[in-house]
Amino acid sequence: MSQPLFASSTGKPWQRSEAFRTIQRLAEKAGIEGRISLHSLRHTFATIALDTGISLHALQDSMGHADPRTTRRYDRARNNLAKSASYDVARALA
Repeated sequence: MSQPLFASSTGKPWQRSEAFRTIQRLAEKAGIEGRISLHSLRHTFATIALDTGISLHALQDSMGHADPRTTRRYDRARNNLAKSASYDVARALA
């Protein structure tokens, strides 16, 4: 079994609520206004990957999508997402 990406001090995987609170706290510290969610960060990851030239197939693999149509939605949504607060978070972390 693989290790969790984020773990508590006891080694247990983070609960979704803890990840959400952490993202909110980091966004606030960075002075980023607007709603940030784990899902919006996932969209931001996809957008940045596509902006840097990653192929849709490679993005599909990295996101674990079984259907390529799911991944293509990110390509169509790039213009709207680039204006979102989560994109600011990703740029601050880069």
